[in-house]
Amino acid sequence: MRPSPRNLSTLPPTIRSLLAARRAAPSTSSSSESPSQESQQIEVNGWIKSVRGHRNVSFVELNDGSTSESLQAVLKGKGKAEGLGVGTSLSLKGRLEKSKGKGQDLELVIDHAQVAGHCDAQLYPIQKKSLPPAVLRENAHLRFRTTQTAAVMRIRDALVRDWHDWFEENEFVQIQTPLLTASDCEGAGEVFTLKDHPAPTAPTSPQPFFYHPVHLTVSGQLHLEAPTHALSRTYTLSPAFRAEPSLTSRHLSEFYMMEGEVAWVESLDGLLDVVEDGVRSVVREILGESKRGERLRRDLEAVSHSIQESEGDEATLEERLEDPLARLRHIVGQPFTRITYSSALELIATLHTKSPDVVSPAPPWGEGISTEHEKLLAEHFNGPLFVTRYPKSLKPFYMLPTSSSSPSDQETVECFDLLFPSWGEMAGGSLREHRLDHLTRAISDAGMKPEEYEWYLDLRRYGTVPHGGWGMGWDRWVGWVTGLGNY
Repeated sequence: MRPSPRNLSTLPPTIRSLLAARRAAPSTSSSSESPSQESQQIEVNGWIKSVRGHRNVSFVELNDGSTSESLQAVLKGKGKAEGLGVGTSLSLKGRLEKSKGKGQDLELVIDHAQVAGHCDAQLYPIQKKSLPPAVLRENAHLRFRTTQTAAVMRIRDALVRDWHDWFEENEFVQIQTPLLTASDCEGAGEVFTLKDHPAPTAPTSPQPFFYHPVHLTVSGQLHLEAPTHALSRTYTLSPAFRAEPSLTSRHLSEFYMMEGEVAWVESLDGLLDVVEDGVRSVVREILGESKRGERLRRDLEAVSHSIQESEGDEATLEERLEDPLARLRHIVGQPFTRITYSSALELIATLHTKSPDVVSPAPPWGEGISTEHEKLLAEHFNGPLFVTRYPKSLKPFYMLPTSSSSPSDQETVECFDLLFPSWGEMAGGSLREHRLDHLTRAISDAGMKPEEYEWYLDLRRYGTVPHGGWGMGWDRWVGWVTGLGNY
């Protein structure tokens, strides 16, 4: 039996816990009852979001990052807020009372205020409530103090917990995969390679730190397959690094990837069922009645309110200002559509014929589907869409070829991309090639050396099983949930 959680009484209460406790407490109408929390002195700490000074009273909006809600603190007396500015950190003691003003139900009437750290309003680069992304990126170390970024961080945290819960409920084991590896999962060569940098005092010819090429991982998939052959269901949420030359909002050199692997899955539809259940289950948690879901929705509302129009970005603004929960409700309202790559190209060609000025021509068979067409396809079906069985030439060596009597189908692999409306690719995965001879040949055909993948081939030599898996770019997932896209 687990012991009861300890109360961290050595830490001051957060604004979130204070507001939650006060709202949950029954109201008292009789003066003979014990004093309520309203009349008790409490301590609150945080950073100033705004200050409004009047003749004999000042109002300070305080936030400590525990919630998107700020607490209004009331400083009674002339000039009490002098020297206080946005960003200043305060430690306050006072009484929590019902607010007499509009905009909040509770406020803190201050008995004692102490400045923990001054903030020069003239020099503070993020004192404005709304700032363009370029300014926030130039001050990445400070942007956590903005309402929007703080809310996004809490949303990221809640989403991690929701996915962890889903994995645990379905008996997946979390694995921490290596960040340094000699295996290129994607086989595209877009890797950051590590090099030794000996100290100036080192010998003229020092021994190399690594005796073979080592680079930062582009994916944990290959390493995740190893424990899957013993634990059956595994997942990881780990950093990934890609030396892609694309300077777009969809390509990052460093990002987090959530990846899952499952043994004993023999059909692509079976794998799609797993992925769809995970996505829909997590979205249901966001929309559900749990306290975590309620807090997440409150933060989504804060993000929606904080979004400001970027110059020359009107179309994106319109998309971002939609009801932050509308897209989520739509996800759980219908099953995800499933079509093949070949059918997708046929559909794009049909849509192009109908609207040649709006829809660009379909790519020839064997070429990739553009982001523009990915969005078009998902929007056509008005919901998430699995596009399956891409040409083998477009995909990495480890994917299982499609088995069919039709010669053309031999050129495809059992894989998928999950596309979202107005977004494009959200996740991708495949059944893995589990036959030793076929995998060895695939490695050679990809121009790689089988001897460098002996450990990976061992998984097929000793007790191989049909298996598959998928990966989801974590920042893309958070961007879609929040509606921010590029944050």
